[in-house]
Amino acid sequence: MEPINHQKDDAESRNPRWWHKLCLRCHQEDPTPSWQPSWWAKIFPFPFFPTYRQSAQRLCILLFFFLTWGILYVELGEAVSLNGELFSMTILVIAAYLIGWLWLKITTLPALIGMLLTGIMFQNLNLVHMTDEYRKLNQDLRKIALVIILTRAGLGLNAAVLKKHYTAVLQLGLLPWLVECIAIAITSHYLLSLPWIWSFLLGSMIASVSPAVVVPCLFRLRDVGYGVAKGIPTLLLAAAAIDDSISVAVFAIILNAMFSTGSATYNIIVGPLSIIAGVLFGSLWGVITSVIPEKGDIYVVPLRFLALFLGALFALFISNLIGWSGAGPLAIVSSGFVAAYFWEQQGWAINKNPVSNIFRIMWIFFEPILFAFTGAQITINALDPEVIKMGAICLLSCLVLRMIATFFVSFGCGLNKKEKLFIGVTWLAKATVQAALGPAALDLVNNGQSAGLPAEDEEHFAKTLLAVSVLSVVVSAPLGAILIAITGPRLLSQEPETNNQTNFETTGNTTSTPV
Repeated sequence: MEPINHQKDDAESRNPRWWHKLCLRCHQEDPTPSWQPSWWAKIFPFPFFPTYRQSAQRLCILLFFFLTWGILYVELGEAVSLNGELFSMTILVIAAYLIGWLWLKITTLPALIGMLLTGIMFQNLNLVHMTDEYRKLNQDLRKIALVIILTRAGLGLNAAVLKKHYTAVLQLGLLPWLVECIAIAITSHYLLSLPWIWSFLLGSMIASVSPAVVVPCLFRLRDVGYGVAKGIPTLLLAAAAIDDSISVAVFAIILNAMFSTGSATYNIIVGPLSIIAGVLFGSLWGVITSVIPEKGDIYVVPLRFLALFLGALFALFISNLIGWSGAGPLAIVSSGFVAAYFWEQQGWAINKNPVSNIFRIMWIFFEPILFAFTGAQITINALDPEVIKMGAICLLSCLVLRMIATFFVSFGCGLNKKEKLFIGVTWLAKATVQAALGPAALDLVNNGQSAGLPAEDEEHFAKTLLAVSVLSVVVSAPLGAILIAITGPRLLSQEPETNNQTNFETTGNTTSTPV
């Protein structure tokens, strides 16, 4: 028998081969002790395969997708057969989930980019087909994804941070958004030949920052102590939630005014009223969920989740039905914020409570649906190269302008020049809101609604909005993630998190998860 060369084994363990390093990048160990069958490690050794816990999680997601298709097959028959549209849509979502996971592990860039590219690939390889009937299902699924996004944004808002540092939060959450919104509107009007109302619609959507990109990048920096002394991660998370909320609400108000059949006076009045009505309804619903069900009920977690989720769905759909579409998004964020505030008084930490965890799990399910379906609406051959070129110029110039504006509007926040520059870099990433709202105008045009212009022109404008929204994700999401990772250690001071819980960090539990 050939003797075992332990020296060789030790050398390989110290200097693993490239494929071993790749497997370690794709498959990390479980953060907490986990159980696995005795045969698992023999058949699926780590790190060549994921751990049993991680494998079981992904199998659950895949089984959920297949079970959903199976239920629909029983109910609808041929419409979801192996050659049907729903089956191709199911395969698209599963592929987007798997490719997004691989994209995240291999590149460390957000998985949503891989999901979006998967949708574009399926559409242009004719692997997915969606007729008008199933586009309606697509729209409804994206609305549910939007509800999850906004509810999690509300649950992540810390009332203590907002109260103590409301000036800094509002400065960083509103002023850079306003500057970029106006800049996008002006540049898109002249470069893309969009009417002013369509330009401001595009600006209100593109100006939103993506927590799905920003949050994990900030957490990686925070874990090694960068920026924690001044609570910069906490400040940015609160400001990002404000940024997202105002973006969705303003977009909804402008879109409703464009496609409304009411008088101009009515449309002007509806805007402010929808804001007030949305905040009041959401706040009332948040208070209700804090007292009903009773906090000691053994079913309090699922009941609170259902109350918050169904209330959010009701607010979004009823506001669209009555033509007050700006009220729905604000109601959703307000209900999550008020509910989380009262739940904290009852012992549930902000955004670490069991209801937040359920929404986090739901986002795992809906994230590939949102980004894959958004990408699947892009046909490369149908894109106007001039639109893509001018859209890229518009985006890049306005991103630079936003970074500069962020640097100058962050006065009085107690930040030095390097920290202000870092926040400007952080504010570059786009993704979630753009994917959720990008196809909204095209949906209305395809459904036969009109903003008062010729149908061909409106379709062109709506497709331009969709193309620019997808372009903003593809360009800014990886750019933002890379720049945050590179500039964070250079621009932020590093101190141990446990010894420097000052300023913003002392105001409460701020742990958050990306939407």
